[in-house]
Amino acid sequence: MHLIDWIVLLATLGLIVGYGVYKTRRSASAGELLSGSKDVGAMTIGLGIMATQASAITFLSTPGQAYAHDMGFIQFYFGMPLAVILVSVFFVPAYRKMRAITAYQFLEQRFDRKTRLFTAALFLTSRGLSAGITIFAPAIVLSAAMNLPLNLMIVLIGIVVLFYTVSGGSAAVAVTQKWQMATILIGMAIATVILIDRIPVSMSDAYYIAGEMGKLRIVDTSLDPSTRYTIWSGLAGGLFLSLSYLGTDQSQVQRYLGAGEERTSKLGLLFNGVFKVPMQFSILSIGVLLFVFYQFIQPPVFFNTTETARAPIEVQQELSKIDASFAEVFQNKKTALFAANWNEARSLATEQEELRSEYMSILEAAIPNFQSKDMDYVFVTFILNFLPKGLIGLLLAVIISAAMSSTAGEVSALATTTYVDYFRVFWGSKPHNEKRVIRGFTAVWGIAAIFVALAAPLYENLIQLVNVLGSLFYGTILGIFLVGLFVKSIGAKPIFLAGLSAQATVLTCHYLNSTEVISIGYLWYNVIGSLTVLLLSFTIQQWMNRDVVGD
Repeated sequence: MHLIDWIVLLATLGLIVGYGVYKTRRSASAGELLSGSKDVGAMTIGLGIMATQASAITFLSTPGQAYAHDMGFIQFYFGMPLAVILVSVFFVPAYRKMRAITAYQFLEQRFDRKTRLFTAALFLTSRGLSAGITIFAPAIVLSAAMNLPLNLMIVLIGIVVLFYTVSGGSAAVAVTQKWQMATILIGMAIATVILIDRIPVSMSDAYYIAGEMGKLRIVDTSLDPSTRYTIWSGLAGGLFLSLSYLGTDQSQVQRYLGAGEERTSKLGLLFNGVFKVPMQFSILSIGVLLFVFYQFIQPPVFFNTTETARAPIEVQQELSKIDASFAEVFQNKKTALFAANWNEARSLATEQEELRSEYMSILEAAIPNFQSKDMDYVFVTFILNFLPKGLIGLLLAVIISAAMSSTAGEVSALATTTYVDYFRVFWGSKPHNEKRVIRGFTAVWGIAAIFVALAAPLYENLIQLVNVLGSLFYGTILGIFLVGLFVKSIGAKPIFLAGLSAQATVLTCHYLNSTEVISIGYLWYNVIGSLTVLLLSFTIQQWMNRDVVGD
């Protein structure tokens, strides 16, 4: 990286973090540390919700998803607009009526304390793991891009997040997320304009090429449950996941409960519902444009070039032969594309993938702990190689800002839940310095996230890893909340037993899925968890009612 890029990068991050600390450091009360300032507007809430969701993983992995596959990942979000409406109509009024700080307080009022503690524990487990992944994801790419050790990059990102989150809590998160999201959107827009300018054909031709090469498939109507993204898994599994995420995940609930009025909370949610899907569609479109760009500009055989550089000299010589074959196939495919010979172009694209597989097999055999997943490096490779000086620093600041915004929101929510749902429950009557305890929990969770990131495994695609983690727990959590809101006849014991059973069911399904005993898309975990809670709690309650009648 050039000195100008380092200056832009550090200045952008310094301004955002400094602003957050300056605005909240001296004035943040214990209430603001927990739930933020009540003066925030609907747009700030909407941007905060989007920023917590839109981690660096979104901007690194999503373009790679479209580049390697197609636009079908957008189906994941098809259930979100309806989920936003349902959360606004049912969840928000219930929380605000009891003046809740966390979503899980509602469960003690509706059921009992053990149900509240169990559900909060599921959230803490899920979000605690995800917070580590949202640090780890950009760190692995940025460490390669900036030629810094991975663990050092993880620690640096974690420390920056800790600095302003411990200082200002939820209030600092809300203040900084607005500017982080603005930086992200501006940076992505600039990158898109430059990418379009560098594609040597018109946009109509570019999308025609993408369509002929199979990159514009959006909707899949397959009924095969093993197909990961279909319109059915998006509408059903995506709806359940979004309902649980927006309605029961404290990192989201904390954002809209920070508003002074119920109307502002709802408007903030609706803002997210309107703009989230178009934003994700735009990011996927960048992946499609990158695919077209690399049809005319030769890409590396393997995008994570730092892994290639680890290979011994004799292996490098073997790889260079594949490089030469890859270049020849690329030129032939380029000629076929200009001649609109689509069958030949698709055949040559398949040949390129075979050469990639051979290339990676050689690397895997030669390099200890070879990291074979390189799709998360597609976008950052373009940034580093084709953006002007200064803009490289800005786009890297965008990625780090996204990592900070989502991680800060998660760490703040974890601290709030720990304090409100555990510390207050067991030690609330004892005198203590409230602000110090809250900041202490924030620091503990921030440090925990750093350790999770240091131990995190690589995955096929990082955005999928985060969504898999959520799907393992969100179905059970949502089922408990749905019963609490809509089925008044079910009591505490049935819901608690049903929750335990549902979580065991989902984890069993995931284990069987990972060992290939069964094959289902992970979005269905959300449906399975929720429906298991609903059915089991109803069955147990009926069984208990019959026992009472029998007695």
